[in-house]
Amino acid sequence: MQRVTITEKAAKVLEQLKAKHNELIFHQSGGCCDGSAPMLLEKEDFYIDESDVLLGEVSGVSFYMNQDQFEYWKHTHLTVDITEGRGASFSLEIPLELRFLIHSRLLTDEENAYFNKK
Repeated sequence: MQRVTITEKAAKVLEQLKAKHNELIFHQSGGCCDGSAPMLLEKEDFYIDESDVLLGEVSGVSFYMNQDQFEYWKHTHLTVDITEGRGASFSLEIPLELRFLIHSRLLTDEENAYFNKK
């Protein structure tokens, strides 16, 4: 089971960016700039610590979320997508006039039991 997936269109853009940059990560903070939009960053440019939760991988790229943000999203499945338009972040797709975004849905009962074990 996966907590986070990616659309085919977004995966194609991600592959282009992986070929151009070093190892990458997604991080969703809920903070400034585009708020809860996922940011794609070079792994070496972002410090991951105990306040970040690894949700999984999409196309070989780790997807992290800040723990405070995760508390709001822990009962959802996330799908990374891409759309035209510049975001207001430092994410690597911005120069392409594109931005990653998240579609979410509530976890099924089976997924919720699997991911949110007590």
